[in-house]
Amino acid sequence: MSAYTSPGAARGGDLDAVLLVARIAMVVLFPISAYFKIIGWPGIVGMLTQQGAPLPYLGGIVAVLAETVFPLLIILGLWTRWAAFGLILYTLGTNVIAHRFWEFEGPAQMAQIFSFFKNLAMCGGFLLLAWIGPGRHAVQPRP
Repeated sequence: MSAYTSPGAARGGDLDAVLLVARIAMVVLFPISAYFKIIGWPGIVGMLTQQGAPLPYLGGIVAVLAETVFPLLIILGLWTRWAAFGLILYTLGTNVIAHRFWEFEGPAQMAQIFSFFKNLAMCGGFLLLAWIGPGRHAVQPRP
């Protein structure tokens, strides 16, 4: 496979279809989360304030934008790699701000551990997507 061949071309296009489904599955959670942040708006600002986030109001706006724009770009396959890197940074940021499991004990700590490492696993998927690209079923397919 040359550097200019779609990764799915070597497998009859199967990889391109898998990449499309994977792109959707990887980001479906984010717009749902953004929706709940919007309808419960004062809540996200209060939560960020309680967690000691800098500029909690701006942080809430950034969260809603990141959880809306980056997933849309990934689903469409438009600037996919940049959007994947954006979600890596955003997701790592949420880990540092909201899932500091080392500050909890008991069942609350376990919930934070699972959220922290779920986010880390998602970052791994986004890193793969950034490396491989969106496949052929995209507004900007990888050549």
